[in-house]
Amino acid sequence: MLHLGKMQVEAALFFETVEQIYARVFQLVRPHAPLPEISVRYKKYANANSRISLQDGRLLVEISDLLETAPAPIQEALASVLLAKLFGRTPDKNCMAQYRHYLNRADMRRSLHSVKRERGRKAYGEPQGEVYNLAYLFSSLNEQYFHGLMAAPALGWSLRPSRTILGHYDPSHHVIVLSRTLDSPNAPESAVRFVMFHEMLHLRYPTENRGSRRCVHTPEFKLAEKQFANYAEAKEALKQFVRREI
Repeated sequence: MLHLGKMQVEAALFFETVEQIYARVFQLVRPHAPLPEISVRYKKYANANSRISLQDGRLLVEISDLLETAPAPIQEALASVLLAKLFGRTPDKNCMAQYRHYLNRADMRRSLHSVKRERGRKAYGEPQGEVYNLAYLFSSLNEQYFHGLMAAPALGWSLRPSRTILGHYDPSHHVIVLSRTLDSPNAPESAVRFVMFHEMLHLRYPTENRGSRRCVHTPEFKLAEKQFANYAEAKEALKQFVRREI
């Protein structure tokens, strides 16, 4: 029986092709199933998306080209996650954490933002809506809470109304987009201002990446959010408006 030391195992993994990695992980996930023909392609996605499908005895994996140079352990972790999802299983937590930790590396975050900005298109409307002007709201809030020192990002209304995502800040395109649902005479101004203020705080308190975890709303963010004038009333007004719109 051949026994390999740790360094030998790592060396063996290093020289595996990505297709061989998927073949090995497939056999671990489905040990009694016939090994399909495996094809792995790198695609120029605008993010770190990956897709997997199994049809007619052929396993097709499409991975963002951002991961083409990822080390073998990361490829193996992604293979484990994708194959688990393909067969309706819960992905291994350690593999998920290892993969997310890699994506959260500073160099990978920079690459993801750059690629999203260059390849992805951000569609949104003008800041002047039928009822509210986002440029005016931003300027007003900037003076009131940030001493007028916050540089304005691009601003716009969403192309379609949404009652679940009322606003978001996209750091890749440096834009704040509010849901067109809020551009309504029925939407209290305090509620619309609160949503804009919330998104402005994302510029002041960016997402923190801690290993495999992403902290979008840090303790500092939450504390600053409560400084909004009539915070509780504004949140309640927003809640009641959304409830009426559903």
